Amino acid sequence: MQRYDIAIIGAGPAGLTAGLYAARDLMKTVIFEKDTAGGLIIQTDVIENYPGAPEDSSGFSLADRMRQQAVDAGCTLLYENITSVEKTGEGFVLSSAKEQYLASAVIIAGGSVPRKLDVPGEAEFTGRGVSYCATCDAMFFRGKVVGVSGGGDSAVKEANFLTRFASKVYLFHRRDELRARGEVRERILNNPKCEIMYNRTVEKINGDMKVTSVELKDTVTGEISELPLDGIFVFNGFVPDTGIFRDLVETDSDGWIITDERMRTNVPGIFAAGDVRNTVLRQVVTAAADGAVAATQAGLWVDENGGKM
Repeated sequence: MQRYDIAIIGAGPAGLTAGLYAARDLMKTVIFEKDTAGGLIIQTDVIENYPGAPEDSSGFSLADRMRQQAVDAGCTLLYENITSVEKTGEGFVLSSAKEQYLASAVIIAGGSVPRKLDVPGEAEFTGRGVSYCATCDAMFFRGKVVGVSGGGDSAVKEANFLTRFASKVYLFHRRDELRARGEVRERILNNPKCEIMYNRTVEKINGDMKVTSVELKDTVTGEISELPLDGIFVFNGFVPDTGIFRDLVETDSDGWIITDERMRTNVPGIFAAGDVRNTVLRQVVTAAADGAVAATQAGLWVDENGGKM
């Protein structure tokens, strides 16, 4: 069984920063990633609010630099899906379909996943007009009419991005005012290619081989109407990717992991960082800060509780 001082689950900004700090602290460190290193930021067209990032920096390029930096520092990156974590007398056993690993400390940094609409047609037409990533799929909708569900910063940014490709973008928001603020909000309000439909929720997605329309509910009157569309992008927030940890560490009612300011969970030796945490802000900059704190505290835990592997 391969042994590590610190095992990090998730290779988003929090996990990659934790890996960098842990490796530089001369901890034998591994990061497990079940999908693509970088997390959700690889879906972001332009990073505008990360200090020091070039003006034309994409989420993918920033994530790739983070990944390379962690690996160059000596961190091992394994593309495996960890399916269970168990506490033992020697530390923690992490299991994947391929192998088992032993670590003195664990940092949970698996991030979050898009919240689904859970309406008829969503699952059937995912990949055939239903998308959760404008950066990934906008090119397929050149000259088409699309809708965006959501009203927060992410939804509004993606709607603005989609207007580069689509001939028309509808933004559906369940309330009478957008939650997005500042420049992001002003940009969409002044975008002639975007029409905001307030007090609307998507109730059904229709289609044949691909999406052809959506059925919308007026949250004030209850009236249902049908709107022809070529695609629908869903940005209704996120849910934590913490399924395998909910019986291991303390979470709130929505599944977000509860930590203190040192990123410690209620289980000694297990830390959490980034979007999996119950926190007031989920941004690249806060995820990176969480990762640095978690790695530093995990290193102290390793030194004080049994030493390095």
